Amino acid sequence: MRSRVLILFAHPALHKSRVNRRLIESVRGLDNVTINDLYEEYPTFDINVGREQELLLAHDVIVFQHPFYWYSSPAILKEWEDLVLEYGFAYGTGGTKLQGKLFLTAITTGAPPEAYCRTGFNCFTIRQLLAPFEQTAKFCGMRYLSPFVVHSALGFRNEKEIQAKAQAYRHVIEGLRDGLLDLDEVEKHARINEAPSAVGLQDPG
Repeated sequence: MRSRVLILFAHPALHKSRVNRRLIESVRGLDNVTINDLYEEYPTFDINVGREQELLLAHDVIVFQHPFYWYSSPAILKEWEDLVLEYGFAYGTGGTKLQGKLFLTAITTGAPPEAYCRTGFNCFTIRQLLAPFEQTAKFCGMRYLSPFVVHSALGFRNEKEIQAKAQAYRHVIEGLRDGLLDLDEVEKHARINEAPSAVGLQDPG
C-alpha cells in the first residue's frame, strides 16, 4: 500500500527561486503527494490550525521543504510549528497523533558542502544545524530521516544541473511514497541524497 506524502512548502519569494521552484515542480501532480504551499495558503500568516492538523492526520510522511534561512526555516514554518503542533495533539497527554509518521527535511543552501563542518565557515554540520527539527520530530513521536540537501543553490551553471537535483528529489519522494527506501540504510548517511536506495546514480552530488 502506498504511503501518503505531505510536503509543507515554505518559500517567501518563489518567483526569485532557481532550485526550490524546480524541486517542487518535479513532484507536483504525483499521486498520493499533497503540496501545501504555506505562503500561498496564508499570505497574512493567519494559519488554520484545524485544517493543518487534518492534513497531518491524513498523511504518513511529512516533509518540510524550504530554503535554509539563517540556519533555520522561513518565518511562516516556525509560526506553523508554534500553532499546529499543539499539546494534546502532537505531544503531551493524549498527544500521540503524529506517532509513527516519517519526517523529512528538504532544504537548499547557498554555501557548498565543505562550509558545513567544524573547519568550515559555518562551523557545524548540516545535521547539527538541523537538530531543532530532528528533536521536534522525535518529540512528536515521528521518525526523523537524514535530510535531503541541495548545496550551492546559487551556483549552478545551467538548467541541466538543477534538473538533476529535481529528479533526485522526485525519486526520494516517490521512494518514500512507495516504501522502496531502506530506512535503516538511509539513517547511516549524512544526507538522504547519499543513500543508494534513495537516489542510486541519479544524484552524483
